[in-house]
Amino acid sequence: MLIDSHCHLCFPELQADTEGVLSRMHAAGVGMALNISTSTSDLLRVVQFAQQHEGIFASVGIHPDNTESKEPDIATLVAHSRAEKVVAIGETGLDYFRLREPLEWQRERFRTHIRAARESGKPLIVHTRSAAQDTLRIMREERAQEVGGVMHCFTEGVEVAQAAMDLGFLISFSGILTFKSAQALREIAARIPDESLLVETDAPYLAPVPHRGKTNEPAYVSYVASTLASLRKQSLEHVSNITCDNFIRLFKVLH
Repeated sequence: MLIDSHCHLCFPELQADTEGVLSRMHAAGVGMALNISTSTSDLLRVVQFAQQHEGIFASVGIHPDNTESKEPDIATLVAHSRAEKVVAIGETGLDYFRLREPLEWQRERFRTHIRAARESGKPLIVHTRSAAQDTLRIMREERAQEVGGVMHCFTEGVEVAQAAMDLGFLISFSGILTFKSAQALREIAARIPDESLLVETDAPYLAPVPHRGKTNEPAYVSYVASTLASLRKQSLEHVSNITCDNFIRLFKVLH
């Protein structure tokens, strides 16, 4: 079995064909998926979707570059985290790629999510783009290691990966790993310890080769896992087993 540790099943591109997406997911041997919240407007929908579908779990959080959402507070995030099948806080973190300073509101939002995770006891799903050092600094300052979590769609260097793992965070690889241009990332993926690995799609984005440029979906996590196995000179069965075990351990879900 494979698990897609990060996807957006309630985004319009996938919600238009929910039954087909889930059918193809299960046919591809993907037994579970974590449906990620990114805004206040989709938070309840993401949670309800998980509750209505077997093998789907949910997170609660506001994406770091979402400027349309009301700022979440700790109490609200903690309250939503108690809902059935909610297993994580996020997607949260820092993203300096599209937005420019002053971004103190984004850093405060990240701190709020970490504090909510510590209060709820749920792990964090961390997004970082063009902001790795600030991301790690805030994680340390807010004691994110108390709950751990995952660095989703990892594209940073080996030093960032090691720093995150030192804080008890797993490293999740997406379809980017299948791109020929991602040689540096491939080398890092080959070096991450078994116990720190996850795979994801980030669907509907970042479809892996041979579907690059098309709408991504959880079924395609198999291409990520196959590439990871090849890079690590491990069997696909081994990569499937370790990433499933890591997901189940981190998010405390029943197999």
